[in-house]
Amino acid sequence: MTPGPISLMLLSPAFAACILFFIPQRKTEWLKGVALASGAASLLFAFAAFLKYDRVAAGYQFVDKIDWIPSLGIAYHVGIDGINATLLLMTAIVSFCGLIASCKVTERLKEYLIFYLFLITGCFGVLASLDIFFMYFFYECAVVPVFPLIGVWGSGNKEYATMKLTLYLTLGAVLALVALISLYFVTGLNTFDLTVIERTVAVNPLPLSFQRWAFPLIMVGFGVIVTLWPFHTWSPMGYAAAPTSVSMLHAGVLKKLGAYAIIRLGIGLMPEGAALWMPWVASLAVMNIVYCGLVAYTQKDLKYILGYSSCSHMGYILLGLACMNPIALNGTVFYMFAHGVMASLGFALVGFIYGQTHTRMIGDWGGFGKKIPFVSTLFVMVAMASAGLPGFATFVGEIMILLGAWEVYRWQAICGVAGLIITAGYMLKMVRGSIQGPLSKHGEHLEDAHGATKWSYVLLIGALLATGLFPQLLMPTISSATKPFLERMHHTTVELARIEELRRDV
Repeated sequence: MTPGPISLMLLSPAFAACILFFIPQRKTEWLKGVALASGAASLLFAFAAFLKYDRVAAGYQFVDKIDWIPSLGIAYHVGIDGINATLLLMTAIVSFCGLIASCKVTERLKEYLIFYLFLITGCFGVLASLDIFFMYFFYECAVVPVFPLIGVWGSGNKEYATMKLTLYLTLGAVLALVALISLYFVTGLNTFDLTVIERTVAVNPLPLSFQRWAFPLIMVGFGVIVTLWPFHTWSPMGYAAAPTSVSMLHAGVLKKLGAYAIIRLGIGLMPEGAALWMPWVASLAVMNIVYCGLVAYTQKDLKYILGYSSCSHMGYILLGLACMNPIALNGTVFYMFAHGVMASLGFALVGFIYGQTHTRMIGDWGGFGKKIPFVSTLFVMVAMASAGLPGFATFVGEIMILLGAWEVYRWQAICGVAGLIITAGYMLKMVRGSIQGPLSKHGEHLEDAHGATKWSYVLLIGALLATGLFPQLLMPTISSATKPFLERMHHTTVELARIEELRRDV
């Protein structure tokens, strides 16, 4: 089989990681060159697949499949539709910029890059897999490298942060695994092939009794990594302890893996179960938005501010999923792309300044706009994007989610708007304390970004602005894939209404 662009994108970082094993530690330029080449190759393949994706034909395209254990129905099976094509492009952008940031690591660079490349491989694998077994396998491949990356190369209370992160994510993964194994037996198809299961479920829905208990396991299991309240506390601590490039991938991509799994495996396969539980999810999403936003306002560590801000923003994704209507679902996928780019840029900028000042406390910053105008300008732009300023991609996603929420969850939509006000408050506070005012003594020797670092920031802010000013760059691709989900949602709504009517008659 000749591998297609999706397989090449997925295997490039894994192949590079294997090559690094044979390069001596002292050959740092070789190590960096191989890692960056793999990141650039993955970005090229992801961009090419996104451009060549046929939005009219829709469905899964660029499919590669190799049987692995035929007796169990397990196969290496990858491909894209409009949803994961968009998210894979975002992942490729963020991971390439993360590799540029990784090249600044000075201690045990070889091992760091190997773990980081396997982390990237896991992220690609989750989003590209059309086999549930391999989707879960790659999910674990994405989570496991985070432990050594933070535990060895992190800072602060890194041991506690890694243990808490591992325990929370392991608990969530086990809950999801119970539901996925049960799904395998309930379908009776003797396969983990997602495409086969989707076609079957579209004609013969899974029993409502199964969906009723299996969907919450999927929702909570993968919701832990999305930082579903109250399972969010591991995340800000992990952000604070993680190296810059890990924080970028953690905030930009890892959280989206959980949301993607909920869309694909939860809503896509169990729409009736989703409809029963989504009112509860909408309420928890409000807690994410408001509570985490208020906590972010009280923080003085820049990474904790961004960490709790990210947890707050995940509330909009959860609210969008809970709505189960066209505008909210399309807006959710769009917002996943936008937030991934924005959050990774925010952590990259904080890490860039921390690398020179060795402090993240807002009281130690101040007046940096005078010394590093380029980075400071981007810092302000990220703050405005986080607050939902029109012109940035985050605004498009948020407004679509809130409009979708207004149709079904009025008070949650109002709380979502209040969350934007809270976000504007702590972001303006952060900008004032770090960029404006007299120059802090910690910033006397600051140098602005240059070279590859500068261009990686340009790539991230360019993606954020381009898709914000021209949403049609992404929206036709996304909507081409959400149509089957929406059809099943409509059928579910009609069926649940019929069941409720029969109950009333009885």
